[in-house]
Amino acid sequence: MFVFVCAGCDADLTAPLSHVALPVHAHQRYGNGAQLPVLMDPGTFAVEPEPWGPPWRRWAEIDPGEAQARGIYAPVHALSDNAPGAVVIAPGEAHGTVLIPENRGSSSCCGLDGAGGPNMGCAACGRPVATRIDDCSLWQAVWLDPVAVRRVPAGGGEAPPLTWPELMEAREATPPFESIDPWGCGPGTVKWWSSWSPAWEAAAGRALAHLLVASDGQPVSVPDGLTAEVFQDALDALLPAGPPARQAVLAGPGLPAPDTTAGILLVPTHPQSGQTWTPDAPATSAYRVPLPFGVWRSLAFPEPDPTTTTTTSRIPAGMLPDDYPALPPRCHHPFRVDSGTFLNTLARLPAVRTPWLREIANNLTRNTPAGIF
Repeated sequence: MFVFVCAGCDADLTAPLSHVALPVHAHQRYGNGAQLPVLMDPGTFAVEPEPWGPPWRRWAEIDPGEAQARGIYAPVHALSDNAPGAVVIAPGEAHGTVLIPENRGSSSCCGLDGAGGPNMGCAACGRPVATRIDDCSLWQAVWLDPVAVRRVPAGGGEAPPLTWPELMEAREATPPFESIDPWGCGPGTVKWWSSWSPAWEAAAGRALAHLLVASDGQPVSVPDGLTAEVFQDALDALLPAGPPARQAVLAGPGLPAPDTTAGILLVPTHPQSGQTWTPDAPATSAYRVPLPFGVWRSLAFPEPDPTTTTTTSRIPAGMLPDDYPALPPRCHHPFRVDSGTFLNTLARLPAVRTPWLREIANNLTRNTPAGIF
């Protein structure tokens, strides 16, 4: 466990927190006017290894050699000149801070977007220490400035990450559908609509970039069912037509060992350590495509379709129907991959320098069939 303190006066700024992996959707922008929930679980923090936040430089201002030295191999909208190592926490975990109203940001419409730089100061000494984000279409979070804070042990030591079998026992799947609130709904209005999970769309964006690299420009098929619903249309749109040259299969804890001939494995990443699952007997040269554990678990061990399964049939023993929350209805529009996460991931994979992948990255919005992103 760790506590973050002000680098200027050593005042405590957070509760004791445990280190976990940075969520794939940490920087996602979703929809228009959507009210997204809190990014981080209570009692946790994650670290952004790359520079993030203002000041920003547009791609045209960046020398290609500098970008490549930072692990960027294709054009992106902009790169941050801020320090690497920003720490993200849930807003409720911030202590001893005050808002800096003049740093609200110029582009926000419903809340704080962080565009103006740090908007939270240390209550003890006034030093700007963090940026709160809670604007519409952004995940609610507090980002601690890596230069303005220090991490100190909070006693008791950090518990080791759960093993994969322990994780299977302790962590549930992430549902593919959820209710999204429009910003500013008043009493008596329709307050939500059923949608594909924003976290799923971001997870698919990262995984799709890896699937394209793994394909070597040849058609790829994925397992039928929910996995195909998420990935197959995008793969068919972005890769050449023809019989699949490669098959991607789900692999991970609780599943049979993957065939050693499998070329692509869809595998989970550990939510605490961030490590990608590896077979006990590594499947030779199989490309491992990372999926957040909760998303992978839903694909590997799917729940019954809520359109064909009644809520009452899934109520735990001893509970009454009125005590059990209703399942969100299934979303009926096609799945869409988060384009921002896809492009940011693809730009950081060295294989994007190959001509066919560079063409996809450069011409995504113009040449991609509608409904994929």
